[in-house]
Amino acid sequence: MKRNETPTTTLCPVARSEAVVGDRWTVLILRELFMRSHRFEQIQAQTGGTPQMIAARLKTLEGEGLVERRRYSNRPPRYEYHLTEKGEAFHPVLLALRAWGEAWMKSPEEGRAVEYTHLACGKPAGLGPLCESCGEPLKRKELMAELSPAYESERDGRWEAFKANR
Repeated sequence: MKRNETPTTTLCPVARSEAVVGDRWTVLILRELFMRSHRFEQIQAQTGGTPQMIAARLKTLEGEGLVERRRYSNRPPRYEYHLTEKGEAFHPVLLALRAWGEAWMKSPEEGRAVEYTHLACGKPAGLGPLCESCGEPLKRKELMAELSPAYESERDGRWEAFKANR
């Protein structure tokens, strides 16, 4: 892609996708939405992003049709953020990033941060995209996550630190 070429002027699907989800904060926000963190404060606490950064990324994701806002409080107006069908379709990409990170960015002694059970067969799902137990494609709605104690503690610590600093 040429330097001044915009993603919509290229036929390259990688360039177009990267323009929407190609930064760390956006991927971390999507991770949180997949982990069912729907409120702004939860997303901010777990990503470590500034309120302005999180708000800007959520607005972009909403504008691109990956996320929808749902009001949960009228006074004051407060919203939750939920994945749309288009956002849900990002799940295999996140699984691929997870698998790569587990294989190349951690030591084996650390163990997996999240273990998934494939509800369709009731057995360990592995790293995907196919279930290591039954060979079927992994779908988000058919996965049950169990966080390792260390990762759960890490996430709890971020949430407690966030609440203490408010």
